[in-house]
Parts: sequence; structure tokens; C-alpha cells
Amino acid sequence: MAVSQDSFMFTVGKLDAGMAILLGERAHLIEFPSLLLPPGVSTGSIVNISVQRNVTEEKRRENDFWGLQSDILDAYGTDTPANPQLELRNITQTSVTLEWPRLELATSKLRSLDLYRDRQRVAAIPSPLNNTSTKVSGLQLDTEYSFQLVLRTTAGVYPSNLLRVRTHTMTDTSGISVCFGTVEDEVLLENAEVALGEMGAKWSDKIQIDTTHFVCTTPAATPSAVSATGGTVTGPGVEYQKALQLSIPVVQPQWILACHTEKKMMPIRPFYLGENPSSPSHFRPQSMSQANLSSPTQRSANSTPTQQKHAINRQSMPPQRVSAASPPTSAAPPSARRIPEEVEPGSGDEDGGEDQSGRTRKGTMSKNFRFPPPNPAPPPPPVPALPLASAASADKGEGASDSKGEDADADMTVVGVVTPSSVEVPPPPPVEKERPLGSANDLDDDVGETEEISLN
Repeated sequence: MAVSQDSFMFTVGKLDAGMAILLGERAHLIEFPSLLLPPGVSTGSIVNISVQRNVTEEKRRENDFWGLQSDILDAYGTDTPANPQLELRNITQTSVTLEWPRLELATSKLRSLDLYRDRQRVAAIPSPLNNTSTKVSGLQLDTEYSFQLVLRTTAGVYPSNLLRVRTHTMTDTSGISVCFGTVEDEVLLENAEVALGEMGAKWSDKIQIDTTHFVCTTPAATPSAVSATGGTVTGPGVEYQKALQLSIPVVQPQWILACHTEKKMMPIRPFYLGENPSSPSHFRPQSMSQANLSSPTQRSANSTPTQQKHAINRQSMPPQRVSAASPPTSAAPPSARRIPEEVEPGSGDEDGGEDQSGRTRKGTMSKNFRFPPPNPAPPPPPVPALPLASAASADKGEGASDSKGEDADADMTVVGVVTPSSVEVPPPPPVEKERPLGSANDLDDDVGETEEISLN
């Protein structure tokens, strides 16, 4: 057999079931799979191995590899998530309604969609794949705010445009967005729609995210609505129930006419459904300091207009009766306030005391008032006289002369007797002293009788 230039000759040195040991001409030793040897080869057989390069197969595999990479790039590398486009839908005095198109995530996965206000995160948008609008409430009147959406995906972070808005003032009524329910008066409904058009507001028949008020005259559904059973629907309408669930104020059409007439936002409390808009009792009551709480005397026909005016301005003070002859006095300092329990009976300053004109004045104080002096200490009890004569006669004898007795009285000094206290202090209880153990007799008494024992 002719040996080609690329052929090498080997001798089979060892052959087993899986691997053969081939020995080359220059003592080269290689391991060769037994499966690739020709049939009938055994130990000591000589084989030729030819090695050639397959260029055609290399090019085909290279083309397949790069074709697969191109397909992956076209499917996952050219389309990227789009930045959200934030838009303003409606704005009022205290709320802003925002909207944006549906999110374009391409082949990435959504992680979160967050709303930022003034560069501070407000909250995450719920159900961002289906929700395309949100409403921010609790804003300040006539204040500028900035809003932005931040989209986070597996392909990166994509922020939206920065939207700057300013809330309305009380005179700007263009932010009103009402949903009309059942209005029984067609003329009233038409006038309300015309007023909304002139104010630049909008209305609809369905409650939307930017609806600010629900306007109706009755909660019942439209009388022309017919149920599935053929009867007329008399219960509350669907939109009315939805307004209650969303805490949307339910007002009467007169509120729209009032806002159009006053050219500003009017309070909605007098125009709630079921209220009487023409009744002044539904407006906000005055505070206690402004209410007329005058006494019956001041409301009498004898009171002058000046007294009535002062009574209204001093509702927090007790009613006073001031004499026309005496000028009003200033309030007494705290240190000079009258204490009813310590007033002297004759001082003329008790409750119901009389002034110079003879009329009783309450809550006033006399200028001549003086506090009573403190109670003096009780005098000490009298000291009984000492029997000096008897004492002298006992020492000198009964036969002593009178002159000697007088001299003895002159030499003696009178000593005051201290009055004993009327409270008797009981003596302390006796304390039992411990018995000393120093004497042997005491120890013997405790031990008892002893016996002598002989040691023999």
C-alpha cells in the first residue's frame, strides 16, 4: 500500500476494549480510540493514520454561528424600553391628575414605576402595565410642583420628562370636572351646563379619575332606564354609588350656578344633596366669641345701643352694672383680689356691697378694704402666788418677828411657773436586757445538777 505524504505509521502496542496504545517510528506514544482502528487489528499490528484539514466544514460552521448571533441581536438588541411621557390631565386648587401612554418595555421585564414630586418619591404606581393615570391630592393652594415618573426594568432605568404645574387659586374655576346624575329639572340642568362652559370647566355622564363633583337632584337612576325584568329602575344609580365609594362630593346644580355667579369656588356644604341651598341656616355658624350671648337685662327695651354693643364685644366676661355717676374703674391687681371668707362684716365689700350711689355692685372691691390683722396669741395662764409667809415661818419658827419675815420676803425672787402640758406622754415600754453569760453560777443553773464520777 502506498503511503501518502500525510500518512503516519504506528505499531499497536496494547489493545483493550476502549483504548489502544500506538507506538511511532521515533518512539512516539499516543492513545488512540480502539473504535477507530480497522477491523482485525490486534497487538503488534502496523497501521497508518492520515490527518487532513476540512476547510469547507469550518466555513459552514462559522456561518451558522454568526447567523445565530445576528438573529439574537435583531430580536433582543435593537428594541429598548421607551421613556414614559408624563402629561397633565386636570388640575384644581388641591389636586393634580396625571396621565401617560402605555409602557413600552420591548423585551425587558418591568421592575417598578414610581412617581416623584419635587424630586421626592411619593409612591409606586399600582398595576403599571394596565394603569395609565393617577391623581395626587392634598396639595397647597396656588403652589408650584414638579412631577416625574421613573421606570425601572431589567434593561435599565428610564425617567420621564419633568412636568411643572401650579395649583389654581380660589377664583380659577376651570378645574371643575363634574359628572351629571339625575337632574329632574331640565332647565336647571341646561343652565348648569352653560355655566360650566363659560367657566372653562368640563362635564361627562361617567365618573372618571379627574371627576371633582357629582351633580344630581336625586340619587335615583334615570327614569327612562329599564331593568332586565321590564320594570323601571328606582334604586340608586350606578354612578351615584360609585361616587359614594370614591368619596366624591354629591352636590346640587345650584352649586355650579353659585360658582358662576360669584366667579370663585364656593363652599359645597350648603349645596349637598338633601340640603336646602336657599336656607341660611346651613351656612357655617359663628364662633362662640361672635355669637350674641347677652343677658336678659341687656336684651331688655331699657338698654341703650351703646350697652348692647359693649355686651356683644365682651361675651367672655360676666355681666356688670355700672353706675352712670361713677366712672369705670380699672381692674384690680391679682394681689388685691377679694377673698369672700376673710371679708370683715362691716367693711361694705361683701357680695352685694353698696357703692356711693347706694346701689349694689357685684364683682367689685372697696378702696377702703383692709385685710384683718392676724389673730393674737392667747395670753399665758395666771401664775398662782407662792405662800411666802408660811415658808418663812416653817424655817424660822412661828415665833419669828414680822421684821424678819419681811426681810426674808425681800431676799426671795419670784420664779414663774411653767404650765405643764395637757398632753400626757406615756412612758416607753421596758426593754428586757439580755442575760450576761459571765458568771459560772448562771451556767450551772442552765446545765443542771452534776455528778461526781470516780476515775479508779
